[in-house]
Amino acid sequence: MTIPAVLTVHPADEESSKRRQILDGARRMFMTMGFDAASMGEIAKAAGVSKGTLYVYFADKTALFEAIVEEIARIHGCIGYDLDLDNHDVAGSLANYGTAYMELLCRPEGGSAVRTVMAIAERMPDIGRRYYSTIIAGSINRLAQYLAAQSKLGLLDIADHELAAEQFLKCCQATLFLPFVLQAGPSPTPERIAYVIDSAVRIFLAAYQAKPKG
Repeated sequence: MTIPAVLTVHPADEESSKRRQILDGARRMFMTMGFDAASMGEIAKAAGVSKGTLYVYFADKTALFEAIVEEIARIHGCIGYDLDLDNHDVAGSLANYGTAYMELLCRPEGGSAVRTVMAIAERMPDIGRRYYSTIIAGSINRLAQYLAAQSKLGLLDIADHELAAEQFLKCCQATLFLPFVLQAGPSPTPERIAYVIDSAVRIFLAAYQAKPKG
């Protein structure tokens, strides 16, 4: 006899699925209404759960938003980055990293997340600090580690790897991120991202590529 699939679902799977359902509903509310306007009741309705169930998983809106920030950090940590420390094609690695970084940063929901964090960071600095330390600083640190490895091999000449990493990522954002996050323009096209990243790589290598000795 075939056992119905519903009977094979483990409690832990159900709990994870319910938490995911709540986070998805909360994200939609935060991104469309903003942190202040989104009530726990509206979040529960958007997630398709009761307020009682919502409070079982999250104590308040702050805990919900912090969980969303942690999820964004995990996405930034595992999607699209090509930074093998043993890959000594510096130009290619920078181009791959910069492209993946901007595609992730300028995805449709990415701008909403940044705008929401900026709107509440003054009143709730812990959330702002967490967003910066887990997402922005994380991207900078990963690139800084790669730059340090290539400097050790003599391919780059960099004294401050963290500063250089942030400089590169800021170059990648030029003409792309601010118009997008301030809703002055749509998400940049892949062609536009490629054009800007190519310029950023050339600027970076002109400043930091090791000069031949002798």
